[in-house]
Amino acid sequence: MTDKDGNAPIGAGTATGEAALTGTRHIAVNAQYVKDLSFENPGAPAALLQPHQPELQLSFDVNAGTFAPNQYEVVLGVRVMLRTTKGDNLFMLELSYAAAVSLVNVDPPDATEALLVETPRLLFPFVRSLVAEMTRSGGYPPVYLPILDFKELLRRRLAASAGQAPATQTV
Repeated sequence: MTDKDGNAPIGAGTATGEAALTGTRHIAVNAQYVKDLSFENPGAPAALLQPHQPELQLSFDVNAGTFAPNQYEVVLGVRVMLRTTKGDNLFMLELSYAAAVSLVNVDPPDATEALLVETPRLLFPFVRSLVAEMTRSGGYPPVYLPILDFKELLRRRLAASAGQAPATQTV
């Protein structure tokens, strides 16, 4: 299967060695890890015992940088806040989840999409699980993040660099 330009899609490689993937474009996830995690529950235990009309605020960001030749760190950042209609914080969760990746046979023009769209797409299920578990462990119903359009997040980032819109996606 190829795209409109005849290129193979960029995907996660699952073969055990690069020799098995010769000529195939892929993202090799060398490691993934929690880079930073914070959960604040300032009103506990009272906030957990009182009925309230909460408002959930979500924001996301993706960053990538080089740490060695052809090796990159991609960081998916998530901020989840639950606030009362009066503006009181019930909880705030901040998570930076990262991966060390290598791009194999990916042309430089495709690297941005590989790092800021495809790699976060691979990381997202782990981030979603961590957020649900942390909010549940904090005494609240688990927060299941909505599925994200990382291509749209990249489009917003590019627009922000041109001075047109914010670089983060808020849901």
